[in-house]
Amino acid sequence: MMDCVPYPSPSPRVRLFLVRYRSGGLMVKGFLAEPSDGQLHDGFLYLRGGIKGVGMVRPSRIAEFAAEGFIVFAPFYRGNRGGEGNEDFAGEDREDAFSAFDWLQQHPRVNNGKIHVFGFSRGGVMAILTAIHRPAASMVTWGGVSDMTLTYEERPDMRRMMKRVIGGSPARAPDQYEWRTPLEEASHIGAPVLIIHGRLDQNVSVEHAYKLEAAVPHAETVYFDEYDHYIPPAVNRQIVSRLAKWMKGDNEWECQWN
Repeated sequence: MMDCVPYPSPSPRVRLFLVRYRSGGLMVKGFLAEPSDGQLHDGFLYLRGGIKGVGMVRPSRIAEFAAEGFIVFAPFYRGNRGGEGNEDFAGEDREDAFSAFDWLQQHPRVNNGKIHVFGFSRGGVMAILTAIHRPAASMVTWGGVSDMTLTYEERPDMRRMMKRVIGGSPARAPDQYEWRTPLEEASHIGAPVLIIHGRLDQNVSVEHAYKLEAAVPHAETVYFDEYDHYIPPAVNRQIVSRLAKWMKGDNEWECQWN
């Protein structure tokens, strides 16, 4: 079941909808962005970072990808914006990504059910999990988490939240952190994989990218020596454009980042 209600779009080239869909017995919400041309396009599952109001999906962000020629669906995750349940940081809420993938495959304008999976920050681990358990056409992580124990260790400011939603520290709840760290299974991903990361990132250290690169031998990588978790708008636009081409089969990254 899915309900779509029109939502103000930041672009005349993109139609935006507020969506309510079923995931693991819960009704959760997200945004759907479509090019307004009425044509078939590949699907694009956008998996947000953060938790609760931090890192919430922005219409302007998903419109950027829709304008590149994708049908974009971006779950808010359970418990957000009026959705049922409680977000638990890549625990049961991974079902929100899986269910979104399944629905997007059935979208009448998605070309042959072809879905690309994209994860930013905390959404990186959600993207890895989805690409393991669903037939993704490609997978991209951008400043993405790959190891939840490492996140706990390197982010003292998040430890209280992580203990609350995960059920303790890695020392007290090791199984929960292991369950949320899919690196051992990441080698099962058959789709093309692209890892984008700034080496100066202090929100999600570049070590997460190195761990994912080691786990997925066929992964391609783009590392930025001069950037952290946030990339300047002009460079961001270039990356989005190149990323769209990469997903559609142009795998060369010959571009000047200014």
